[in-house]
Amino acid sequence: MNGKKVLGMIFANIHEEVLGTLTDQRTMGSVPFCSRYRLIDFPLSNMVRSSVTKVGVVTNANFNSLMDHIGTGKPWDLSRKNDGLYLLPPYSINSVTMWGNRIDAIYGNLNFLEHSNQEYVLLADCYNVMSIDFSDVFNAHEESGADITIVGVKAKMPENIQSILVFDKVDENGRIVEASIDPAVDEAYYSTNIILIKKYLLEELVTSAHSKNEVSFQRNIIMKCIQNKRVYAYDATDCFVGTIDSVQSYYDISMSLLQRENRKKLFKNDCPIFTKERDDMPTLYGMQAQIKNSLVADGCEIKGELENCIVFKGVKVEEGAVVKNSILMQDTVVGQNAKINCIIADKDCNIKSGVELSGASNYPVCLAKDTRI
Repeated sequence: MNGKKVLGMIFANIHEEVLGTLTDQRTMGSVPFCSRYRLIDFPLSNMVRSSVTKVGVVTNANFNSLMDHIGTGKPWDLSRKNDGLYLLPPYSINSVTMWGNRIDAIYGNLNFLEHSNQEYVLLADCYNVMSIDFSDVFNAHEESGADITIVGVKAKMPENIQSILVFDKVDENGRIVEASIDPAVDEAYYSTNIILIKKYLLEELVTSAHSKNEVSFQRNIIMKCIQNKRVYAYDATDCFVGTIDSVQSYYDISMSLLQRENRKKLFKNDCPIFTKERDDMPTLYGMQAQIKNSLVADGCEIKGELENCIVFKGVKVEEGAVVKNSILMQDTVVGQNAKINCIIADKDCNIKSGVELSGASNYPVCLAKDTRI
Protein backbone atom coordinates (compact mmCIF):
# COMPACT_ATOMS: atom_id res chain seq x y z
CA MET A 1 0.00 0.00 0.00
CA ASN A 2 1.31 3.43 -0.93
CA GLY A 3 1.30 6.06 1.81
CA LYS A 4 -0.22 8.55 -0.63
CA LYS A 5 -3.47 6.60 -0.22
CA VAL A 6 -3.46 7.38 3.50
CA LEU A 7 -4.79 10.48 5.25
CA GLY A 8 -3.14 11.24 8.59
CA MET A 9 -5.03 12.61 11.60
CA ILE A 10 -3.08 13.57 14.71
CA PHE A 11 -4.87 14.44 17.98
CA ALA A 12 -2.77 17.14 19.64
CA ASN A 13 -4.68 17.47 22.94
CA ILE A 14 -5.44 13.87 23.89
CA HIS A 15 -4.41 13.02 27.51
CA GLU A 16 -2.74 16.41 28.04
CA GLU A 17 -4.19 16.60 31.56
CA VAL A 18 -1.58 14.09 32.80
CA LEU A 19 1.26 16.63 32.39
CA GLY A 20 -0.06 19.27 34.78
CA THR A 21 1.71 22.62 34.43
CA LEU A 22 3.55 21.53 31.28
CA THR A 23 0.25 21.68 29.37
CA ASP A 24 -1.41 24.60 31.15
CA GLN A 25 -0.61 26.87 28.21
CA ARG A 26 0.06 24.38 25.42
CA THR A 27 -1.22 21.16 23.87
CA MET A 28 0.31 17.76 24.48
CA GLY A 29 1.67 17.92 20.94
CA SER A 30 3.65 21.10 21.56
CA VAL A 31 5.38 19.95 24.78
CA PRO A 32 9.18 20.35 24.30
CA PHE A 33 11.17 17.13 24.27
CA CYS A 34 14.82 16.05 24.11
CA SER A 35 16.52 19.48 23.77
CA ARG A 36 15.09 20.46 20.36
CA TYR A 37 11.84 18.64 19.51
CA ARG A 38 8.13 18.84 20.30
CA LEU A 39 6.04 15.72 20.89
CA ILE A 40 4.06 16.22 17.68
CA ASP A 41 7.30 15.95 15.69
CA PHE A 42 7.31 12.18 16.18
CA PRO A 43 3.92 11.21 14.67
CA LEU A 44 4.33 13.89 11.97
CA SER A 45 7.79 12.65 10.98
CA ASN A 46 6.70 9.01 11.05
CA MET A 47 3.85 9.80 8.67
CA VAL A 48 5.89 11.91 6.27
CA ARG A 49 8.66 9.31 6.02
CA SER A 50 5.97 6.80 5.09
CA SER A 51 4.83 8.99 2.15
CA VAL A 52 1.68 10.33 3.83
CA THR A 53 1.23 13.70 2.12
CA LYS A 54 -1.94 14.99 3.81
CA VAL A 55 -2.16 15.37 7.58
CA GLY A 56 -4.85 17.01 9.69
CA VAL A 57 -3.87 18.08 13.22
CA VAL A 58 -6.95 18.01 15.47
CA THR A 59 -6.76 20.62 18.23
CA ASN A 60 -9.00 21.56 21.12
CA ALA A 61 -7.54 24.41 23.19
CA ASN A 62 -4.26 26.22 23.96
CA PHE A 63 -3.06 25.68 20.41
CA ASN A 64 -1.20 28.97 19.83
CA SER A 65 2.14 27.33 20.62
CA LEU A 66 1.25 24.42 18.33
CA MET A 67 0.35 26.77 15.46
CA ASP A 68 3.64 28.60 15.88
CA HIS A 69 5.57 25.34 15.78
CA ILE A 70 3.98 23.53 12.85
CA GLY A 71 3.24 26.64 10.75
CA THR A 72 2.67 25.63 7.14
CA GLY A 73 4.34 22.26 7.65
CA LYS A 74 7.51 23.16 5.73
CA PRO A 75 9.98 21.31 8.04
CA TRP A 76 8.05 18.11 7.28
CA ASP A 77 7.71 18.82 3.54
CA LEU A 78 3.97 19.39 4.01
CA SER A 79 3.84 22.93 2.59
CA ARG A 80 2.21 21.87 -0.68
CA LYS A 81 -0.18 23.11 -3.34
CA ASN A 82 -2.02 19.81 -3.14
CA ASP A 83 -2.67 18.11 0.20
CA GLY A 84 -0.20 19.16 2.93
CA LEU A 85 -0.78 20.11 6.58
CA TYR A 86 -4.14 21.22 7.98
CA LEU A 87 -4.87 22.57 11.45
CA LEU A 88 -8.35 21.44 12.54
CA PRO A 89 -9.52 23.68 15.42
CA PRO A 90 -12.51 22.83 17.68
CA TYR A 91 -15.00 25.16 16.05
CA SER A 92 -16.71 24.10 12.83
CA ILE A 93 -19.78 25.10 10.84
CA ASN A 94 -21.93 22.65 12.78
CA SER A 95 -20.40 23.18 16.21
CA VAL A 96 -19.64 26.10 18.50
CA THR A 97 -18.21 24.04 21.36
CA MET A 98 -14.92 22.29 21.99
CA TRP A 99 -14.54 18.60 21.27
CA GLY A 100 -15.75 16.52 24.17
CA ASN A 101 -14.03 13.31 23.05
CA ARG A 102 -12.40 11.59 20.09
CA ILE A 103 -15.73 10.67 18.51
CA ASP A 104 -16.87 14.30 18.67
CA ALA A 105 -13.58 15.47 17.18
CA ILE A 106 -13.75 13.10 14.20
CA TYR A 107 -17.45 13.76 13.66
CA GLY A 108 -16.78 17.50 13.67
CA ASN A 109 -14.21 16.96 10.92
CA LEU A 110 -16.23 14.65 8.67
CA ASN A 111 -16.20 17.40 6.06
CA PHE A 112 -12.39 17.25 6.06
CA LEU A 113 -12.54 13.48 5.56
CA GLU A 114 -15.17 13.63 2.83
CA HIS A 115 -13.18 16.14 0.79
CA SER A 116 -10.00 14.07 0.97
CA ASN A 117 -9.09 11.75 -1.88
CA GLN A 118 -7.27 9.22 0.28
CA GLU A 119 -8.72 5.75 0.78
CA TYR A 120 -7.45 5.10 4.31
CA VAL A 121 -7.11 7.11 7.52
CA LEU A 122 -4.22 6.79 9.99
CA LEU A 123 -5.13 8.05 13.48
CA ALA A 124 -2.38 8.90 15.98
CA ASP A 125 -1.88 10.74 19.29
CA CYS A 126 1.10 12.68 20.63
CA TYR A 127 1.71 11.02 24.00
CA ASN A 128 3.75 8.14 22.53
CA VAL A 129 7.36 8.94 21.68
CA MET A 130 8.38 6.50 18.99
CA SER A 131 10.06 6.08 15.63
CA ILE A 132 8.21 3.68 13.35
CA ASP A 133 7.99 3.06 9.63
CA PHE A 134 4.28 3.16 8.88
CA SER A 135 4.96 1.61 5.45
CA ASP A 136 5.31 -1.72 7.26
CA VAL A 137 1.95 -1.13 8.97
CA PHE A 138 0.32 -0.30 5.62
CA ASN A 139 1.69 -3.46 4.01
CA ALA A 140 0.67 -5.66 6.95
CA HIS A 141 -2.84 -4.17 6.84
CA GLU A 142 -3.21 -4.89 3.14
CA GLU A 143 -1.76 -8.40 3.30
CA SER A 144 -3.98 -9.44 6.21
CA GLY A 145 -7.17 -8.08 4.66
CA ALA A 146 -7.91 -6.30 7.93
CA ASP A 147 -10.70 -3.79 8.38
CA ILE A 148 -8.72 -2.12 11.16
CA THR A 149 -5.05 -2.42 12.17
CA ILE A 150 -3.93 -1.17 15.59
CA VAL A 151 -0.28 -0.64 16.51
CA GLY A 152 0.47 -2.15 19.91
CA VAL A 153 3.44 -2.69 22.23
CA LYS A 154 4.22 -5.22 24.94
CA ALA A 155 5.34 -3.16 27.90
CA LYS A 156 4.42 -1.83 31.33
CA MET A 157 0.86 -0.51 31.37
CA PRO A 158 0.43 3.28 31.61
CA GLU A 159 -0.95 4.14 35.05
CA ASN A 160 -2.63 7.50 34.52
CA ILE A 161 -4.34 7.15 31.15
CA GLN A 162 -7.89 5.89 30.96
CA SER A 163 -9.44 3.68 28.28
CA ILE A 164 -6.26 1.84 27.33
CA LEU A 165 -7.16 -1.04 25.01
CA VAL A 166 -5.35 -4.29 25.82
CA PHE A 167 -5.06 -7.21 23.39
CA ASP A 168 -5.86 -10.19 25.63
CA LYS A 169 -5.76 -12.79 22.86
CA VAL A 170 -4.21 -12.50 19.40
CA ASP A 171 -4.19 -15.45 16.99
CA GLU A 172 -1.17 -16.64 15.00
CA ASN A 173 -2.04 -14.30 12.11
CA GLY A 174 -2.22 -11.23 14.32
CA ARG A 175 -6.01 -10.94 14.50
CA ILE A 176 -7.29 -9.65 17.84
CA VAL A 177 -9.67 -12.27 19.24
CA GLU A 178 -10.22 -10.88 22.72
CA ALA A 179 -9.56 -7.46 24.20
CA SER A 180 -10.27 -5.48 27.36
CA ILE A 181 -10.02 -1.92 28.57
CA ASP A 182 -7.98 -0.85 31.60
CA PRO A 183 -7.41 -4.31 33.10
CA ALA A 184 -5.66 -4.44 36.47
CA VAL A 185 -2.31 -5.75 35.20
CA ASP A 186 1.26 -4.45 35.41
CA GLU A 187 2.36 -5.42 31.91
CA ALA A 188 0.32 -6.05 28.79
CA TYR A 189 0.12 -5.96 25.00
CA TYR A 190 -1.66 -2.65 24.69
CA SER A 191 -2.73 -0.21 21.99
CA THR A 192 -0.71 2.93 21.25
CA ASN A 193 -3.87 4.46 19.73
CA ILE A 194 -2.27 4.38 16.28
CA ILE A 195 -5.07 3.03 14.10
CA LEU A 196 -5.28 2.40 10.35
CA ILE A 197 -8.79 2.12 8.94
CA LYS A 198 -10.68 2.54 5.67
CA LYS A 199 -12.02 6.08 5.41
CA TYR A 200 -15.59 5.06 4.57
CA LEU A 201 -15.65 2.65 7.51
CA LEU A 202 -14.42 5.32 9.93
CA GLU A 203 -17.09 7.71 8.70
CA GLU A 204 -19.81 5.06 9.16
CA LEU A 205 -18.66 4.05 12.64
CA VAL A 206 -18.24 7.60 13.94
CA THR A 207 -21.56 8.78 12.49
CA SER A 208 -23.39 5.85 14.08
CA ALA A 209 -21.68 6.32 17.47
CA HIS A 210 -22.34 10.06 17.46
CA SER A 211 -26.03 9.56 16.68
CA LYS A 212 -26.29 7.35 19.79
CA ASN A 213 -24.42 9.88 21.99
CA GLU A 214 -21.64 7.36 22.55
CA VAL A 215 -18.47 8.94 23.91
CA SER A 216 -15.72 6.29 24.04
CA PHE A 217 -13.91 5.50 20.81
CA GLN A 218 -12.32 2.41 22.35
CA ARG A 219 -15.40 1.01 24.10
CA ASN A 220 -18.13 1.98 21.67
CA ILE A 221 -16.31 1.54 18.38
CA ILE A 222 -13.14 -0.56 18.60
CA MET A 223 -14.46 -3.16 21.07
CA LYS A 224 -17.56 -3.70 18.94
CA CYS A 225 -15.45 -4.02 15.80
CA ILE A 226 -13.31 -6.72 17.43
CA GLN A 227 -16.49 -8.81 17.71
CA ASN A 228 -17.85 -8.33 14.19
CA LYS A 229 -14.98 -7.13 11.97
CA ARG A 230 -11.41 -8.08 11.17
CA VAL A 231 -9.25 -6.13 13.65
CA TYR A 232 -5.52 -6.91 13.60
CA ALA A 233 -2.62 -5.94 15.83
CA TYR A 234 0.75 -4.73 14.58
CA ASP A 235 3.49 -5.38 17.14
CA ALA A 236 5.86 -2.39 17.50
CA THR A 237 7.63 -3.67 20.60
CA ASP A 238 10.99 -3.68 18.78
CA CYS A 239 10.74 0.10 18.32
CA PHE A 240 11.64 2.60 21.02
CA VAL A 241 8.27 3.46 22.56
CA GLY A 242 7.89 5.85 25.46
CA THR A 243 4.32 6.32 26.68
CA ILE A 244 3.99 9.63 28.53
CA ASP A 245 1.25 9.37 31.13
CA SER A 246 2.59 11.69 33.87
CA VAL A 247 5.26 14.26 34.65
CA GLN A 248 7.28 11.39 36.12
CA SER A 249 7.13 9.34 32.92
CA TYR A 250 7.99 12.42 30.85
CA TYR A 251 11.07 12.88 33.04
CA ASP A 252 12.03 9.20 32.97
CA ILE A 253 11.65 8.84 29.20
CA SER A 254 13.60 12.04 28.62
CA MET A 255 16.44 11.00 30.91
CA SER A 256 16.58 7.53 29.34
CA LEU A 257 17.72 9.21 26.12
CA LEU A 258 20.97 10.16 27.81
CA GLN A 259 21.88 6.53 27.16
CA ARG A 260 23.44 6.15 23.72
CA GLU A 261 21.65 2.88 22.90
CA ASN A 262 18.24 4.45 23.50
CA ARG A 263 19.08 7.48 21.36
CA LYS A 264 20.21 5.22 18.52
CA LYS A 265 16.95 3.28 18.77
CA LEU A 266 14.76 6.40 18.64
CA PHE A 267 16.81 8.59 16.30
CA LYS A 268 17.76 6.15 13.55
CA ASN A 269 19.89 7.26 10.63
CA ASP A 270 17.29 6.03 8.15
CA CYS A 271 14.32 7.36 10.18
CA PRO A 272 15.02 11.04 10.93
CA ILE A 273 12.74 13.11 13.15
CA PHE A 274 12.05 16.52 11.64
CA THR A 275 11.30 19.70 13.59
CA LYS A 276 11.09 23.46 13.23
CA GLU A 277 14.55 24.93 13.61
CA ARG A 278 15.42 28.17 15.37
CA ASP A 279 18.60 29.69 13.99
CA ASP A 280 21.10 30.13 16.80
CA MET A 281 24.81 30.58 17.24
CA PRO A 282 26.80 27.57 18.49
CA THR A 283 26.72 27.05 22.24
CA LEU A 284 29.34 29.00 24.19
CA TYR A 285 31.21 27.11 26.91
CA GLY A 286 33.04 29.09 29.61
CA MET A 287 36.56 28.36 30.81
CA GLN A 288 35.25 26.71 33.99
CA ALA A 289 32.41 24.81 32.36
CA GLN A 290 32.14 21.07 33.07
CA ILE A 291 29.72 18.93 31.05
CA LYS A 292 29.03 15.27 31.82
CA ASN A 293 26.58 13.04 29.96
CA SER A 294 24.26 15.85 28.82
CA LEU A 295 22.39 16.87 25.68
CA VAL A 296 22.90 20.57 24.97
CA ALA A 297 21.18 22.41 22.12
CA ASP A 298 22.54 25.37 20.12
CA GLY A 299 22.43 28.94 21.36
CA CYS A 300 23.27 28.24 25.01
CA GLU A 301 25.83 29.81 27.36
CA ILE A 302 27.23 27.24 29.74
CA LYS A 303 29.72 28.59 32.29
CA GLY A 304 28.91 26.27 35.21
CA GLU A 305 28.51 22.49 35.61
CA LEU A 306 26.04 20.15 33.92
CA GLU A 307 25.65 16.48 34.74
CA ASN A 308 22.98 14.17 33.30
CA CYS A 309 20.97 17.09 31.90
CA ILE A 310 18.85 17.90 28.86
CA VAL A 311 19.26 21.54 27.86
CA PHE A 312 17.19 23.36 25.22
CA LYS A 313 18.11 26.35 23.06
CA GLY A 314 18.99 29.68 24.65
CA VAL A 315 19.62 28.36 28.16
CA LYS A 316 22.19 30.17 30.33
CA VAL A 317 24.02 28.51 33.20
CA GLU A 318 26.18 31.07 35.00
CA GLU A 319 29.56 30.58 36.68
CA GLY A 320 29.58 28.40 39.76
CA ALA A 321 26.12 26.98 39.07
CA VAL A 322 25.73 23.21 39.38
CA VAL A 323 22.85 21.54 37.51
CA LYS A 324 22.31 17.80 37.79
CA ASN A 325 19.67 15.35 36.52
CA SER A 326 17.51 18.18 35.20
CA ILE A 327 15.64 19.35 32.10
CA LEU A 328 16.05 23.04 31.26
CA MET A 329 13.71 24.27 28.53
CA GLN A 330 14.21 27.15 26.13
CA ASP A 331 15.71 30.43 27.43
CA THR A 332 15.85 29.34 31.08
CA VAL A 333 18.54 31.06 33.17
CA VAL A 334 20.36 29.52 36.14
CA GLY A 335 22.20 32.17 38.16
CA GLN A 336 25.67 32.12 39.66
CA ASN A 337 26.39 29.49 42.35
CA ALA A 338 22.85 28.12 42.15
CA LYS A 339 22.49 24.40 42.75
CA ILE A 340 19.59 22.48 41.24
CA ASN A 341 18.89 18.77 40.99
CA CYS A 342 16.03 16.75 39.45
CA ILE A 343 14.21 19.83 38.14
CA ILE A 344 12.04 20.29 35.03
CA ALA A 345 12.20 24.01 34.25
CA ASP A 346 9.73 25.13 31.58
CA LYS A 347 10.50 27.95 29.12
CA ASP A 348 11.83 31.30 30.35
CA CYS A 349 12.34 30.27 33.97
CA ASN A 350 14.82 32.34 36.00
CA ILE A 351 16.57 30.74 38.94
CA LYS A 352 18.42 33.47 40.84
CA SER A 353 22.01 33.34 42.06
CA GLY A 354 22.67 31.18 45.10
CA VAL A 355 19.32 29.38 45.00
CA GLU A 356 19.32 25.70 45.96
CA LEU A 357 16.44 23.63 44.61
CA SER A 358 16.17 19.86 44.54
CA GLY A 359 13.64 17.22 43.71
CA ALA A 360 14.30 13.49 43.47
CA SER A 361 14.61 11.05 40.59
CA ASN A 362 11.23 9.59 41.56
CA TYR A 363 9.69 13.02 42.21
CA PRO A 364 11.10 15.72 39.93
CA VAL A 365 10.07 19.30 40.69
CA CYS A 366 8.32 20.95 37.74
CA LEU A 367 8.59 24.74 37.38
CA ALA A 368 5.89 26.40 35.29
CA LYS A 369 6.70 28.71 32.39
CA ASP A 370 8.11 32.12 33.41
CA THR A 371 8.72 31.04 37.01
CA ARG A 372 11.09 33.27 39.02
CA ILE A 373 12.87 31.80 42.03
